[in-house]
Amino acid sequence: MEHLPDSNSRYKDVDYWDERYKHEESFEWFGNFYNFKHLLELHVGKEDRILVLGCGNSSMSSDMHSCGFTSITNIDYSAVCIEAMAARHRGCPGMDWHQMDARSLTFAEGSFDVVLEKGTLDAMMVEEKDPWRVSPETSEMVQQVLKQVSRVLKPGGRFISITFAQPHFRKQQYAREEFGWSVRHDAYGSGFHYFLYVMTKGEALSPEERVLRTRLDEGEGLQPPPTLQIPDTEDFLNNIQV
Repeated sequence: MEHLPDSNSRYKDVDYWDERYKHEESFEWFGNFYNFKHLLELHVGKEDRILVLGCGNSSMSSDMHSCGFTSITNIDYSAVCIEAMAARHRGCPGMDWHQMDARSLTFAEGSFDVVLEKGTLDAMMVEEKDPWRVSPETSEMVQQVLKQVSRVLKPGGRFISITFAQPHFRKQQYAREEFGWSVRHDAYGSGFHYFLYVMTKGEALSPEERVLRTRLDEGEGLQPPPTLQIPDTEDFLNNIQV
């Protein structure tokens, strides 16, 4: 693939993304909006105030705007990306673009009905090899993002995460009492499946998720499933399953 880095660690490097966005017009992680539109519309209203984390050069926000979602704020930590996307969509009222780090959002508490990410958290986990034992450094980075997401969500708001990570891996990160949300998921795609997680602020974790959290907090190992999917997109996805 033309824009693959020479090392997976570079996916965490803003300089890599700045250079990539200078030459790449668009790229879609885990399929375009219309692949999961039927699921998203179950949880997102057309007038909801939406925040997209790590928007990149995906057409997702533009496609959502075309389908009638009227308030979409997009952030990315690449200034090159934000400048290009803002220019490209200057004729789309209700769409805003900001250079910002998802670990340190500058929005006020309770600003959004929906926070949406597609592949952003996966890119933060590029150096992880073992899906059952995420390193403390990576786990802390992801938790920083999730704390910010919970903070900027309104009561009843939804955090929607789109990823290739299967529930037995990703729920280890999402199912935490401190975020004050429930965790549900659905799948889409044929052959290879992607997952759409919905965390609803103000709802409690299920009894099963509380048991999972207790086991993890007590250091009890989880047993892997009999088979794992083999990712089908960029190279770093071949090295992680979280």
